[in-house]
Amino acid sequence: MGRGTTLFLKAAVIVIGLPVLALCIFIVPQIAGFAAELYPEHSYLKVLVAADLYASAVPFYYALYQAFKLLGYIDRNEAFSELSVRALTTIKYCAIAISGLIAAGMPIYFLMADKDDAPGLVAIGLIIIFASLVIAVFAAVLQRLLQQAIELKSENDLTV
Repeated sequence: MGRGTTLFLKAAVIVIGLPVLALCIFIVPQIAGFAAELYPEHSYLKVLVAADLYASAVPFYYALYQAFKLLGYIDRNEAFSELSVRALTTIKYCAIAISGLIAAGMPIYFLMADKDDAPGLVAIGLIIIFASLVIAVFAAVLQRLLQQAIELKSENDLTV
């Protein structure tokens, strides 16, 4: 793979992170405030919603960092190495963590959607959970294939 292709993918990783950063800065506080407005007797919901959404952003950005590192390994012709397998493993666990954190917050989002009569809120949460799980499965498959390729390469190196 050429350096231009990985450069494009590195730029794509950065571009993927920017909208989520904008959501964290501008939209998450509004969603948390909206939860507090819907249930004024439960003011702690504001903190819970914000904590859940910000906590799910942490593994997201760590997975983006690992993807950036993985592209760096490809640039240095170290794609078939244990470092790449470790990066894919971390991406897999980050995707699982995102799904778990959003799933843990789904009861709150369901209460918000029920009170405001907005079923789209629950649908968005389910889409995020599903997408994260798809990414986790994809990373697991790539991890297994890469591990097998590394084992095959080491067997061939020992044979020759």
